[in-house]
Formats: sequence, structure tokens, C-alpha cells
Amino acid sequence: MSIPSRTALIDHLVRTRIAGDVATPRENNLDHYRKLANGDRHYWFGLEFGDRWTDEQDVLAVMAERCGVSDDLSHRAGQDTIDPELTVAALDRMAAVLRKAAAGRQRVLFATGHPGGLLDVHRATATALREAGCEIVVIPDGLTADEGYVFQFADVAVFERGATLWHTHSPAPMAAILDGLAREGRPLPDLVVADHGWAGCAAQRGLDAVGYADSNDPALFLAEAEGTLQVAVPLDDHVLSPRFYDPLTAYLLGAAGLAAPRA
Repeated sequence: MSIPSRTALIDHLVRTRIAGDVATPRENNLDHYRKLANGDRHYWFGLEFGDRWTDEQDVLAVMAERCGVSDDLSHRAGQDTIDPELTVAALDRMAAVLRKAAAGRQRVLFATGHPGGLLDVHRATATALREAGCEIVVIPDGLTADEGYVFQFADVAVFERGATLWHTHSPAPMAAILDGLAREGRPLPDLVVADHGWAGCAAQRGLDAVGYADSNDPALFLAEAEGTLQVAVPLDDHVLSPRFYDPLTAYLLGAAGLAAPRA
């Protein structure tokens, strides 16, 4: 796939609803912001916020700034948005991290809690970094978490239960990987590229980490605001077709100076 221009990518993001008027409704966004502020750790994604984000309005302010949701406190239901300009700006920041990883031939771990949408984004990025000389971390065998299994598929760590890849926000699968590497005496990753609790857990443990996050998943944006996570890319993480993410991936790898994914 050819690398789209910034303008072409923004048009594509809006047309496919990866950004712009996204499918996640306003009431769902606000519900998650409230639950995070109320201390529901399911929405903390493995991060530790203490009492720093106990006001829903403070969470909303960060989400408006970094994701592009409406900052109108009276807007309680209906359509909400992700600003495509913020999506592309975050992709540029992530590209700088990937460029650094390639230059240093770093050890990089990829993981996703949203295999239905983002698995191939991570796979293509892993392939490009391997071709640039990076080591893609191979996770230990036999890992379990949350009554399921943690294994690697196409260079990407995923959570499996009942012979099915699961959507999960839990940090436990990433914790299992990092603890497993430590038990085997193997070095931890120099960089983690992930989403959901996989990215949050890695960042909380002090690893360099970048991730993708939806408008109803505020934790990673708060972590970026606090400097715990290096980059949080705002996007709808499960749109109609996973192929809709291909131009985004091509742009990311092009901006990083890596080979665009091959068809």
C-alpha cells in the first residue's frame, strides 16, 4: 500500500469513522470517565492514579484536549467525536518512538487486547521493525491470566480463552508476560507497543510504552498527560473492517522511516 498524505489520511479516518464522528456514544464515554474517577480499576488499565483523577470533569478536560471529544459539560448523550488531527499528530509522535527503536535495534514487545481491530496494525509494525534490525520479543510459553492463556500470534501477544482470541482491557496478561520474562532471566523489552491494559501495565512498570486508545478508554490518555505512557493514539479501535486501518499503518511506518506494509 502506498503511504497516504496527511490530508488523505485525515479524509480516510473521517470516512471510515476511525476518527471524526465515531460510533462510541457520548453517554458511554462519560460513563467510563465517571467510573475511572470513582476508582473502578477496570478502567485504570493497570495504571495507578491514586487520588489524582477523582473529578469526572478533570478526566473530560484531558479527553477533550488529547482525544478530541466534546468539552461541553451539558452534552450528555448522542454523538461524540475523535479529532482526526489529534490522531495523526499522535501517529507522528509514535513514529518518532519507532524510529528511535529502529535506530537502536531495540527489543520490542507487541500486544493487543483488541485483536478484532488492531492485530494487523501491530503485526505490520512488528514486521517493519524486525526488517530494520529490531528484536521482536518472543514471550514465554505456558503463560496464563484471567482464566485463559497468553500466547503470541503473528508476533503479537494476545489473550485466548476457549480457542478464541478475546477482547480484554485487563493488565493481567501483560503482567504475566513481564513476570515470565523475569523468571526466565531474560531482559525486559526496551519498548512496548500495545493498547488497553497491556500498554497500561507496561507503562506502570516503568517500561517505555506507546498505545492506541478509544474515546471511552481514558486511562492511557491520562497516563500520557502524566508522562507515564509515551504516546496514546486516539482512534475507534474496532470499526467495520480491520482493513480500514491499513492506510493508518502505512502512514505510521512511512513517518517512522520504515517500509510500508506489503499487500
